[in-house]
Amino acid sequence: MIAGIVLAAGLARRMGRQKLLLTLRGTPLVRLSVERLVRHVEDLVVVTGQDDTAIRQALEGLTVRFAQNPRPHEGQGSSIAVGVAALKPWTRAVLVALGDQPQLPDGVVDALLAAWRRSNKPIVAPTYQGVQGTPVLFAADVFGELAQLTGDAGARGVVNARPERVETVRFDVPMPADVDTPEDFARLHVQ
Repeated sequence: MIAGIVLAAGLARRMGRQKLLLTLRGTPLVRLSVERLVRHVEDLVVVTGQDDTAIRQALEGLTVRFAQNPRPHEGQGSSIAVGVAALKPWTRAVLVALGDQPQLPDGVVDALLAAWRRSNKPIVAPTYQGVQGTPVLFAADVFGELAQLTGDAGARGVVNARPERVETVRFDVPMPADVDTPEDFARLHVQ
């Protein structure tokens, strides 16, 4: 089974309020992000934090499961670990995506899945005009490393630890914007 984890537990310190619930064309950012991934996976875990109830409401009607991070202040790594712990034992690979990246280009997820099947490498990462981005696919044999993550660096250390086990998929488009600040959110409205 191919699963997804959407990270939605951040504290939104730079935004000053819960960014995932801000709306773009009437839809919460977290819902847009989840909708970009849910159709490509058989199981989707949304990792929430202190805004668990509001995030659940924003995703009502979608086929997702939730895992709440009791320590979101410990950073993205702790949320990835919570998400991996919630995966079903028969999960073969997981795509880890951001809840604040609502405009993931069409074709990215399909290309990552195809590269994983073709290369048989345990990690498949996209690069957008030469810059590594998300979502990143991790095969089950990397789950143990992901389960140990802490801090704000997310899974970057796992990806960079052994480059020979990483398949890179290049996209000649800019990195999809994630929303961290009021300026980031304002830019979404002009795209």
